[in-house]
Amino acid sequence: MLALNGGPKVRTHPFPRWPEYDETETLALARALQQGEWGRHGGKEVQAFEREFAEFGSAPAALAVTNGSHALELALELAGIEPGDEVIVPAYTFVATSTAVQRRGGVPVPVDVTPDTFCLDPAGLDAAATDRTRAVIPVHIGGHVADMDAITAWAAARGVTVVQDAAQAHGATWRGKGLGALGSIATFSFQSTKVITAGEGGALLLPDEETFESAWLRHNCGRDRELHLATASSNFRVSELTAALLRAQLARFADQNARRAARYTELAAALGEIPGIRLQGRDPRCTGTPHYMTTFVLDQDELGGLDRDTVALALLMEGIPAFGSHQPLHRTDAFWTGATGGARPEELAERCPNAERVGRDGVLIPHQALLGTRQDVDDVATAVAKVLAELPRDGTPAAV
Repeated sequence: MLALNGGPKVRTHPFPRWPEYDETETLALARALQQGEWGRHGGKEVQAFEREFAEFGSAPAALAVTNGSHALELALELAGIEPGDEVIVPAYTFVATSTAVQRRGGVPVPVDVTPDTFCLDPAGLDAAATDRTRAVIPVHIGGHVADMDAITAWAAARGVTVVQDAAQAHGATWRGKGLGALGSIATFSFQSTKVITAGEGGALLLPDEETFESAWLRHNCGRDRELHLATASSNFRVSELTAALLRAQLARFADQNARRAARYTELAAALGEIPGIRLQGRDPRCTGTPHYMTTFVLDQDELGGLDRDTVALALLMEGIPAFGSHQPLHRTDAFWTGATGGARPEELAERCPNAERVGRDGVLIPHQALLGTRQDVDDVATAVAKVLAELPRDGTPAAV
């Protein structure tokens, strides 16, 4: 019997805590505190983190900022996005991808994702582009890198700026290269759930020193290093305390990522044996991923209308961290706030069937489930098999 209906749970003890921390973080905070300078001007932690994160991402330079949303907004400011400009975004992504465009006064234009990787489908770019298209934002969803070969080539041929939304893709690689080596700005989040976190925070990997200097100016209220107010911008500066935490967390990444990679291989093999689910696919050119989310989609042809939200709830009741995937952009009220072009939700839904499918039938298992033992991932697979076998398949919730 399902735990949802009063039966025994598959798992009664917790998965590894997130974030992982120890005295390393305590000492880092003390080091920053004892400087006597807690903002980046005069302190050493932010600059040190930027050097370390640039090296980590194979970029010429990095800039630390307040959060991932601000990182995207700053990147779009650098791209010169103005009111009325159009920016192509994947229809399946967290809403911050589109709201960053809207906060610049731009128009986000959703394009469908591929049916296997759930990343922006380059095949949809031509149909979405107009003479007002100024940028495209590929999102590396779940840590899987979008098709940067095709997207970069398409953008270069049309004079369109590429901004990578890598909020879920710390340490990801494409053809063996870090995201900072792909010739475009990449933006990151260090929010609480991310694989590198300080609770909040963000960063940009920048393709050259000139772009770094422009970004530095704009993140510093538009003031240059001589405090001359050179342009209108905002304050996106991050604190020394945040940077100190991020340096400690960055040092943990290699070990954590090796653990996640090993456990993901085992979990993917086990889930692959369960009828009725389809795992997010992997383009072989994506040579590294942090496995931020293990995502699978319910195959409704095989499962006969099984309710996704009930599946996620049933897994939670079995002791497994599981959540329904976020909605496609056009299914959120936030997307329709401000200028979003002339299309309506059902029209966009028709254009973006893959995003619709993932948003409706996708289930997410967060990365901390991969930080423990083989038994941990076996419990995940056991619970998924149990829930899919025992839930009613007529689209109605199980009795509680």
